[in-house]
Amino acid sequence: MHARKLEPTAARVRLGDDREIVLVRYEPSARAGAFGTAAIEGFVRHVGRRTKPATRLPRYSKPRMTDLTHVDAAGRARMVDIGHKPATERVAVAGGQITMRPETLKAILDNQIAKGDVLGVARVAGILAAKRTADLVPLCHQVPLSDVSVDFTPDEALPGFRVSCTARTTAQTGVEMEAIIAVSVSLVTLYDMAKGVDKGMVIGEISLREKRGGKSGDWVRNP
Repeated sequence: MHARKLEPTAARVRLGDDREIVLVRYEPSARAGAFGTAAIEGFVRHVGRRTKPATRLPRYSKPRMTDLTHVDAAGRARMVDIGHKPATERVAVAGGQITMRPETLKAILDNQIAKGDVLGVARVAGILAAKRTADLVPLCHQVPLSDVSVDFTPDEALPGFRVSCTARTTAQTGVEMEAIIAVSVSLVTLYDMAKGVDKGMVIGEISLREKRGGKSGDWVRNP
């Protein structure tokens, strides 16, 4: 006599409350020469809600090291080689501001600050800083500056001062960083000169306003 051997087949009926009925029918296996009658068993099981397939996000392409001008193929910082570029005339203009109490603004304009000529010292500090940019910003080139001017404009609406720096050169790279550094240091120096009467002064809005010359051409910040 052969041992009884059954082959199962299953059917599922989905209910409306995250459940389904599973019916399993066991048939004698003809291939194995089994005999007997079919058997059926059933049970109810919980199933998870079907969710929409996840939206495929666009692939993000990491920049290659060769796309970054200030790193080499191994990711190490380096200066950009500008030896092959021609020397051309370049100009950059940067600006910023410092806000203060109205009485502080008046004291500076009336030269009543104990440390002396606030704007004169701050102007010289900005010019000196422009000439030392390569010492302050690691990957900047040493640029032969042909002119650097720093100008302060009092603004009672702030109240405070707006500062502008124009840097010029004839070189193989631009002077944007020199102009920005000059503005930054002149404002910090102004703060240092007047902090004895107003420690609440706020420096801000430092940015490149314009650049001319170079491979990328002219650029002006939109107002």
